[in-house]
Parts: sequence; C-alpha cells; structure tokens
Amino acid sequence: MKIRFWGVRGSIPCPGPETVLYGGNTACIELRFGEANRCVIIDAGSGIRALGNMMMGQDLPKGPIKTEIFLTHTHWDHIMGFPFFTPIFIPGTEIDVYGPVTYEEEGLDQIVGSQLSYRYFPVKHSELSASIRYHPLKECTLDLGDGISVTTKYLNHPIMCLGYRFEYEGKSFCTAYDTEPFRNVFPTDPDDPGYDETAALEGETAAFEENEKVLRFYRGADILVHDSQYTQQEYETSKKNWGHSSFEWVVNAANKAGVKRVFFFHHDPLRSDKALESLLEEYREAIAGKTDMRLDLAQEGLEITL
Repeated sequence: MKIRFWGVRGSIPCPGPETVLYGGNTACIELRFGEANRCVIIDAGSGIRALGNMMMGQDLPKGPIKTEIFLTHTHWDHIMGFPFFTPIFIPGTEIDVYGPVTYEEEGLDQIVGSQLSYRYFPVKHSELSASIRYHPLKECTLDLGDGISVTTKYLNHPIMCLGYRFEYEGKSFCTAYDTEPFRNVFPTDPDDPGYDETAALEGETAAFEENEKVLRFYRGADILVHDSQYTQQEYETSKKNWGHSSFEWVVNAANKAGVKRVFFFHHDPLRSDKALESLLEEYREAIAGKTDMRLDLAQEGLEITL
C-alpha cells in the first residue's frame, strides 16, 4: 500500500510563502494498492486537481481511468476540487464516489454534483463524459476486491462524517478527520438551572462510550491520519463544537490505542510551516522515551509505503 498526500490543510486553500513547505491545498489523499497499482482517493479537496493532472499523464496512457473516491463528508473544503479533477471530463473514465449518508433532501450525488451547475461552473454535471456512480455509506465494512477492505466509523463533526480504515496484506491505514472528542452535552454543575443528575451521568457515560468506539476503530493502526487543527489551549478557549481536535488529544488517544505512526492533518490555515514544525518538536519531546509511536506532519507531496 502506497500513500501520497495531495492536500493537507483545513477549511480553505492557503497558498503563500508561509505554507509552501507543508502545502496550502485542502484535503486529498491517494492510496495505491498492489502490482495493479489500483487507485483509491480519500476526499476531493483542492489537492485533487494536481492528482488528476498526474493521473492523466501516468494512468490514462495505460487505459481508461477507474478509481474510487471516499469522501469523509461534504463540507466545502473536502469537495471543492471535484469540478477540477480532469478525469471526470474524459470518456471512458469510471468513478465510484462513496460518502456518508446525508439524511437531507438532496443525496450525495446532488450535493457533490451541484457544484457543476451553470450557477457556479461552466460545465454541468450532466454534461460530464465520465461514468460516475454515487454510494451513500453508514458504518460498515466493504470488500473492495483485490484483497482490500475498508471499515467506516462515524466521527464527531457538525455534519455526518466518516473515518475510513483500509486494510491490505496485513497493513492498516486509518483516517480520523474532521472530528473532535465526544463530550457530555448536559450541565454537570449542580448549581446550573438546567442541571439534572440523571441526564448528567448518562451524558458522561455516552461520551465515554463514543470515544472508546473511536479508539477501537483505529486501534493498532500502522498509520493514523488525524485531525489536529488546534492546540489544546485554542480548543478550550474558543474552538469547542467546531468539529476539530487538538494535538494533545490526538497524541494521547493514538498512544492509548497503540497506533504505530501518527500524521497530524487538517492544518489550520492560519498556522505557518514554522509554527507547525515548532509544535511537532514540542510533542515529540513530550513523548520521547515513553512510547515508540512516531509523530509526523502531513505534507503535500509526501509518499509513504506500507
């Protein structure tokens, strides 16, 4: 299994001199499997544009492009690159798009496809030359063939969002973004006018159980790509309920789950390359001698082989 990052930023593309090292494109990860070089894509943020251009030169000469795109969710920064993914304009291209069931009036096809309407774009979705099929997902395990399986897990975000765990030849690659820890939503202070002891206790239990489910989802993963948009101080001060995790939470949770290697991901668009490296060094020092888990920053263009 080969992994390549094409977009690692969160919220909005942020090109410029302060983000050039780790990259300013939004979420897109490429997976390649086996000698057949089968391609699976996770998210269609702005980074998918460059991936599509590469596939036109590398894959298309070998025959029609066939790929799967797994969307973690349909927030703008995770689908905005889809209209600029060149293979969708090429006859013979076959794409299966998977993503969380929306429970809205519009299905996944309408939400993603509505970007390609004359209101926003010069080409309509119905005019595309590629064959595109949409598959809404809940929590499940799928057999993709060729020895590849993927397990999905609901995460904690303001919209339905899925983590993906890919298994291939004894190796596991896992994503957990966009997400934040589950918390008790009921008042726990007895002096609060809305305090209810039973609700408070049940809320604590429910939050604990949901966080344990997430830990089980990525337990023992060879690689975990995890949302780490904020520091714990930023999160506690003003970012709760925004749907993103802190570096500190990621390190502690991943270590508890026995993850082998963590890539901090979904970098805050306001965070410079220099600031990211400073934080990475801080957390590496904090765990030195306490665990064998490896910490790294997701970087545009970085390739890893499992």
